[in-house]
Amino acid sequence: MLFGYEWDTANGELAFAISILPILLHGLLVTIEASILGFFVAMVIGLLLAVLKGAPSRFISWPATFITEFIRDTPLLVQLFFLYYVLPDYGIVLPAFMTGALALGIQYSAYTSEVYRAGIDAIDRGQHEASKALDLPPRRTFTHIILPQAVPRIIPALGNYLVSIMKDVPVLSVVTVLEMLNVAKIIGDQTFDYLVPLSMVGGLYLILTIFASALVRYLDINLPKGGIPLR
Repeated sequence: MLFGYEWDTANGELAFAISILPILLHGLLVTIEASILGFFVAMVIGLLLAVLKGAPSRFISWPATFITEFIRDTPLLVQLFFLYYVLPDYGIVLPAFMTGALALGIQYSAYTSEVYRAGIDAIDRGQHEASKALDLPPRRTFTHIILPQAVPRIIPALGNYLVSIMKDVPVLSVVTVLEMLNVAKIIGDQTFDYLVPLSMVGGLYLILTIFASALVRYLDINLPKGGIPLR
């Protein structure tokens, strides 16, 4: 029994699968929440790193580049353990779920920063020159002209990282997050039947990633990628 759920192991595989479906769906919800929150963190920190790496001053761009490389070259599991076990020694205590989502976001921010940078570099230099001709401040040029054109171009790449984050959520089980795979493992431990819960987790992951990929394709097709009027 887990969270008050009971599963039927005596009336065949189908009855067993139906009995464990509610708790697996609960784990699926945790998986989705961790993926969305981790992706949001990755997008925000990734954009910040991309902006800092593109700064004209080397005193800003070099540290940002070093941080990006350090994050990218460090295993997600090490970062997760650091946040979960080390930060409390300095008075920073976060729930396991928040810690896991933050670790996912930090890990993938190193990758999304490169995606942002590629999208920004792909914008025609004429947009920058036109903004200067209209005497627009640099911050407004970036937020109103450059970024709105860059983001639609990088939707497919960002979508790939969203799917990757979803598939990395099971790592959070090491800090007691009851995501879908961890729930299936607990069910298997208690019923000695791993085939059904793990097969169902695989099927639910397949449905989840197909839906996410379809959403990314829809956004990629429907978001405008042309120039933004400056007036």
